[in-house]
Amino acid sequence: MRTIWLGLLLSTALAALSGQALAGETRARQILDRFEHANQWRDHVMVAAHRAGSMQAGKTLYAENSLAAVEGSIAIGAEIVEVDIRRSKDGEFVVMHDSWLDRTTTCKGEVVKYTLTELKDCRLVIEGTRAVTDERVSTLREMLLATRGRILINLDNKLEVDDLPGMIAVARDLGMADHVIVKENLWNQTRITAVKSAMAAIPGGFQFMPIIADDAVHDAGFSETVDHAFAPRAIELINWRAGAETLTETGGPLFSTRMRAAAVRGNWHIWADTYAIVNKPGGFLAGGRGDELAVQASLPREAWGFWADRGATIIQTDEPKAAIDWLTANGYRVPYTGTSDRIEPAATASIN
Repeated sequence: MRTIWLGLLLSTALAALSGQALAGETRARQILDRFEHANQWRDHVMVAAHRAGSMQAGKTLYAENSLAAVEGSIAIGAEIVEVDIRRSKDGEFVVMHDSWLDRTTTCKGEVVKYTLTELKDCRLVIEGTRAVTDERVSTLREMLLATRGRILINLDNKLEVDDLPGMIAVARDLGMADHVIVKENLWNQTRITAVKSAMAAIPGGFQFMPIIADDAVHDAGFSETVDHAFAPRAIELINWRAGAETLTETGGPLFSTRMRAAAVRGNWHIWADTYAIVNKPGGFLAGGRGDELAVQASLPREAWGFWADRGATIIQTDEPKAAIDWLTANGYRVPYTGTSDRIEPAATASIN
């Protein structure tokens, strides 16, 4: 009898785990479907968590680019996590925003002067308080494994275009190349040709997202040239803000009626950035209408709502929880079927 009961308990546990895995995979596939079919989801604004989603309500909750931040972003229902990729001294892809370790870890010096083994001795810290966590510098493979089947991941390449094939190769080895978004800045035909040449060395099956900024591109028609060259599923648009400039009233030349029409014709998402840039005016990438306006000034409609009303169907933010809450409450998000938008984090950072 004891053997029978143990067998039943084991079967139940395995079924539960299998169900959880299936639910996670189902939601990940739904996210990918919404990413790849923009025109079917114009009534839903996806949220991308900047540097894996380390902040809430203006305070740093997790170490940036950490596995704990990823878990937190998954838990609140974000669709995409953005992380930054560099190389160690011995050539390993690692997750780190700065070229130096000083700001975000217990180590000092340039990332590229540390071997992976040496980097693993560096512990991540919470920016601002400098509280030391139990988390170490992640490799690209470790970060991909943490997101596989659960959320899309946007790799911000801090290296060269020629490093992209190696990054995609890691993702392809894990069977998740289609869940990886990589991006590069484009501003003229020469740059398009150079990036396209570099991309030709990479087998298909991944997501490439061009970035277009209005400091160099003033005509929304350039997006059609980009669309013809790459057939992307999203294009990241930047409306630069000068220091003394008031809040943009239109979104600049890129967030125009013509751009929205081009996005519909090409079936791609308009991706807007509302996250902060250190030592730059608030909303530096968003015409002043950034996270500071949404959270600190308590004017989310003038930030996230403004960009959604101008066609953005993906918003990258330092405040994913607040953005999701506001967008959901104001009818900008459509629930995912058969899954819960919010789950408990599988792990959080341990702070000493």
